[in-house]
Amino acid sequence: MAKKTTKKAAKKASKKAAKSPAKKTVKKSAPKKAAKKVAPKKAAPKKVAPKKVAPKKSARKPNAAFMVALAPSDALAAVIGNKPAARTEIIKKIWDYIKANGLQDSVNKRMINADAKLKVVFDGKDQISMFELAKVVNNHVKK
Repeated sequence: MAKKTTKKAAKKASKKAAKSPAKKTVKKSAPKKAAKKVAPKKAAPKKVAPKKVAPKKSARKPNAAFMVALAPSDALAAVIGNKPAARTEIIKKIWDYIKANGLQDSVNKRMINADAKLKVVFDGKDQISMFELAKVVNNHVKK
């Protein structure tokens, strides 16, 4: 049994000897330089698909119902003139009259104050909302 233990001891010693010289033979390398800071990689630029050129649209066509020439009543003619005009032009002319005479309410800009000519168009009301203007005009035009 003594031989076996000596053989085991010899093996262990030889293993240690094999390991330890390896450790001793490892040369220390030169001190490491500071790692270079690498800028974070930027995301690759996305490939943009070429823009599709849309076919040119013709100018927007206005609704024909708004473009029909309408004859104003006598009360409305006193404000905008007596020539037949499209509904959109009539509203524009009324707004020009309102702005020229300062008839828009100074506190509530949505309200229009009536003067003597507009009071007849506004069916006797002293003040109307700008949203009622189209309805009021509708009562004073003829096809």
